[in-house]
Amino acid sequence: MPELPEVEGLAAFLRERMVGRVVARVEVGAVNVLKTYDPPPAALQGLLVAGVERHGKWLDIDVDGLHLAVHLSRAGWLRWSDALPKAPLRPGGKNPVALRVRLAPEDDEDPERPPGFDLTEAGTQKRLAVHVVKDVQQVPGIATLGPDPLDGSFDLEAFRALLRDSRQQVKGLLREQSVLAGVGNAYSDEALHAARLSPYAQAGKLADADVERLYEALRTTLQDAVVAASGKPAKELKDAKRAGMRVHGRTGEACPVCGDVVREVSFADRSMQYCATCQTGGRPLADRRLSRLLK
Repeated sequence: MPELPEVEGLAAFLRERMVGRVVARVEVGAVNVLKTYDPPPAALQGLLVAGVERHGKWLDIDVDGLHLAVHLSRAGWLRWSDALPKAPLRPGGKNPVALRVRLAPEDDEDPERPPGFDLTEAGTQKRLAVHVVKDVQQVPGIATLGPDPLDGSFDLEAFRALLRDSRQQVKGLLREQSVLAGVGNAYSDEALHAARLSPYAQAGKLADADVERLYEALRTTLQDAVVAASGKPAKELKDAKRAGMRVHGRTGEACPVCGDVVREVSFADRSMQYCATCQTGGRPLADRRLSRLLK
């Protein structure tokens, strides 16, 4: 799933290519991705792109006061093309393209194949979400977001206040979008590894030194990932994310800090990775999936 750094990279990529240009047409390939109906996607046609922003994991394309808000979810992605196919997008079938945005061609561009982007989604769980709204706060997933961890006002005391009195495991709290915007499974793994903390630790019981270490690890991890994503084409952002991971997605590999094996705990639809030596005093965490099988 794209998280804060990748969506920030996508926003910068689109900002450079779309701001100041006119939307020629919006084509819908999968009606289920549309979570709003008024105004319709066609209302964006003929309007000027004024800006592209990020809200947590949400992409927000401001089209002359109307907002195309996109959440890529687990298997969605954005594919940019300098020359989109001539044929209009047809709904249904096995085409992975859920939505296509065509820009009005400029003088040096093929009028039949203008630039633009496709929103695609792989797999059977269709969670890609597209909203067309007059105010992004009309999107429930944006209106309920917690603070952005890279915002200048998000200091150590603000972070400490989020953890205080929480009975949640720290891993779950970091992923909760209403608590902290933009952090998901991958970067919570990375921040906890950098902070040398167990993902099962209770957030409200962390010592002051642990909270400070986690705050710095979270900010540094995200800032480094944003830098790594900066300037990269949309098609390279996924690979940049994978390349920067130290434990997430690296089950069975050696921890780059201590050399111990990276371990995994699996849940219903996801898994987390950690280093027992660095994070849990050498004790492997119980894998609930395996525990159930052994009963």
